Amino acid sequence: MTPEPHAPTSTDDDLRPGPPPGCPAHGLGPGGLHRLHEAEDLGALYEQLREQHGPVAPVLLHDDVPMWIVLGHAENLHMVRSPSQYCRDSRIWSPLREGLVKPDHPLMPHIAWQPIASHAEGDEHKRLRGAVMGAISTIDFRSLRRYINRSTQVIVNRFCEAGEAELVSQFTEHLPMAVMCEILGMPDEYNDRLVEAARDALKGTETAIASHSYVMEALSRLTALRRAQPEEDLASYLITHPARLSDDEVREHLRLVLFAAYEATTNLLSNVLLTVLIDPRFRAQLNGGQMTVPEAVEQSLWNEPPFSTVFAYFAKQETELGGQRIRRGDGLLFAPLPANVDPRVRPDLKASMQGNRSHLAFGGGPHECPGQDIGRSIADVGVDALLMRLPDVELDCDEEELSWTASIASRHLVELPVQFAPKPPQDVQEVPNHKPVAAQRSDWQIGTAQPQAAPAAAQPQRAAAQPQPVAAQPQPDPVLPQPVPVQPPVAEPARRKGVWQRFLSWWCGY
Repeated sequence: MTPEPHAPTSTDDDLRPGPPPGCPAHGLGPGGLHRLHEAEDLGALYEQLREQHGPVAPVLLHDDVPMWIVLGHAENLHMVRSPSQYCRDSRIWSPLREGLVKPDHPLMPHIAWQPIASHAEGDEHKRLRGAVMGAISTIDFRSLRRYINRSTQVIVNRFCEAGEAELVSQFTEHLPMAVMCEILGMPDEYNDRLVEAARDALKGTETAIASHSYVMEALSRLTALRRAQPEEDLASYLITHPARLSDDEVREHLRLVLFAAYEATTNLLSNVLLTVLIDPRFRAQLNGGQMTVPEAVEQSLWNEPPFSTVFAYFAKQETELGGQRIRRGDGLLFAPLPANVDPRVRPDLKASMQGNRSHLAFGGGPHECPGQDIGRSIADVGVDALLMRLPDVELDCDEEELSWTASIASRHLVELPVQFAPKPPQDVQEVPNHKPVAAQRSDWQIGTAQPQAAPAAAQPQRAAAQPQPVAAQPQPDPVLPQPVPVQPPVAEPARRKGVWQRFLSWWCGY
């Protein structure tokens, strides 16, 4: 499909297409272009745009600022993998240079150029990203998985006795922040206030600026502390990296890592848990051993990527993409959500995507998400640990009652109410499990001892005692103590692990 070229950066109405036949007037701006921020159902709009314009479509942002949205899987990959043609430096964006984008534009916090790796290119990009990648490469993922387990235990202990919970506010918004604070080097900063501030700053509310300042103050304290006293954490490795980042560069990259990883992982956790709860195929496969939690995570990354679109890429030269004429200075939205459902790569959306990681949830090319393994680890271990602790967890409302908040950038599950049988708190040092406590075993050990349940060593003693029931009464001491020592040998084998089990536990970080 090759529609006539359109130039979204041009102000000449003659160059813009007219309203498509039968299209409702709502959400349309100059030239009949759709306003993304006014769409009630972005998924449906993306498919409408794909049908009308092909894999690359002209749209409008707030204040009718023109932009392209890249809908095709192949086109998105080409864009992010072609740094000679497209970059993340918004200073070349024509609408910005022409004064069409005001300083208070709602999307300026996302688009405005900053001295960070995700906006840099060339040697500067190599320097900054090299520092970030170097710091992330020092993470011991075995220890990280162990910490995720402990954090999950602490969080689940807060509500496991209640028999009900709201998993978004009580779990998925807390676990990523607890883990990221540990990775960055500020575990003492993790609390409900930091979680609320991060959520508020990302939502763009009236108090978002104050909330953002609260988070930045914590990162500034961390930067100053680690500059004076480095330790083994991501902040320290950024500071001591040969790239010699300044305090401002360190703080800005800590902010980038914290907010990006927190937002993406919170959404990912919510989406995976919802999928496990409402899709009987996943729950049956998980319980039957046919699908692991990591595979469920990858399926969720296909169906509901944490970020719907990413702001933004900019054309460095005149070019063509998806049959559209792209002019120098045009802006383009990298869009994982519509790209992941491109019918050219997924003709059957119900088909399983097990083993296929070619989704665009983490981007690609020079700016591919450097922390994707962190997000995967939090989701894999966190969801698995929660399901082990609450194996009977189920949705506490009809699926139709669930609500979402959506923006151009992402879609958030508002609440995920669940119910389950109340469970006692668990030692945070233990591997998450739902096994019954040892008291259950004493029911059959005390009372009439069953021969098959007794150890071999105890059977001859019982056999010797059976022919003399009368003589045994005056001498209870030699007979009654016999079952007592049986308990430790019976309980012991249940907790012992073989070589292979110990290796798996070590590999998983338990």
